[in-house]
Amino acid sequence: MCCLFGLMDYSGTLTAKQKVGALHTLATAAEARGTDATGIAYRSRGRLYVYKRPLPGHRMHFRLPQDTRVIMGHTRMTTQGSAKKNFNNHPFLARARGRAFALAHNGMIQNDLALQRKEQLPRTNIQTDSYVAVQLLEQSGDISSRTLGAMAEKLEGTFAFTVLDSQNNLYFIRGNNPLCIYHFPAQGLYLYASTREILDKAIERIPFRLTEKAVVDLTCGEILKIDARGGQSRSRFDDSRLWYSNYMSYSFCFDTSRSSGKRLLNPERASTSHTRALKSMAGAFGYAPWEIDRLLQEGFTEEEIEDYLYCGEL
Repeated sequence: MCCLFGLMDYSGTLTAKQKVGALHTLATAAEARGTDATGIAYRSRGRLYVYKRPLPGHRMHFRLPQDTRVIMGHTRMTTQGSAKKNFNNHPFLARARGRAFALAHNGMIQNDLALQRKEQLPRTNIQTDSYVAVQLLEQSGDISSRTLGAMAEKLEGTFAFTVLDSQNNLYFIRGNNPLCIYHFPAQGLYLYASTREILDKAIERIPFRLTEKAVVDLTCGEILKIDARGGQSRSRFDDSRLWYSNYMSYSFCFDTSRSSGKRLLNPERASTSHTRALKSMAGAFGYAPWEIDRLLQEGFTEEEIEDYLYCGEL
């Protein structure tokens, strides 16, 4: 359970200090879904840069050039690959036919090893399941809605991705993990995070005034491209395989063997009325009450579990 977060100042109305303040606020709020590592990707003077460390968001010291318009961030809860080895952390910087891109992922990929064999992807020292998505894009030779969709259709498990290319185009690839995006058109600004709760919490503390916002809806199986001028375009990928893997291989959803186990449930929380209601409805979705307890112990909130039961999202 990690968190995607970031901003796009496509009108260039914010100062570097304001962007750093917003970024620090977003990264701190995003700690709710991961404290093992934090990283950002951004473009300056025509080049992409990645800055990441095995630190929680509030301990990161960000510096941004004034010409930076887009910042793509990630906080990590480790499942595979030690966060102390910084190459395992997000975002990942790579190249597709000579053009740089950065990728961040929230979720868990089940078939990464199978894809590495099937697609004959090169071995690397990076140990995270997420990196197979980077390799598939490198192999495609291009970053576009078409190649991003083709990559997504090969994956099994859970995911939401963000990808930043060398032209300051920001892509959101929504699988069965949540994403929340707000647009502030009067300011020429986008802000996003993995959940609305995290984004709303960050917005309350952002150190400058925000104008009226519009929610940018994004459904499972959809790819949103926001170009450097703030324009939106959409496409879809076939998510039927993704839904199958998420529902039929439900043991994956409750498998604790790949979890860091660092977020344990307070026993008093198990007696809340919301938890009791979740347990009572679990049978209608094919799950047992103890499986709800297991997810709570893994650190998922009651709201996230309810979303999963009704929508297949964690």
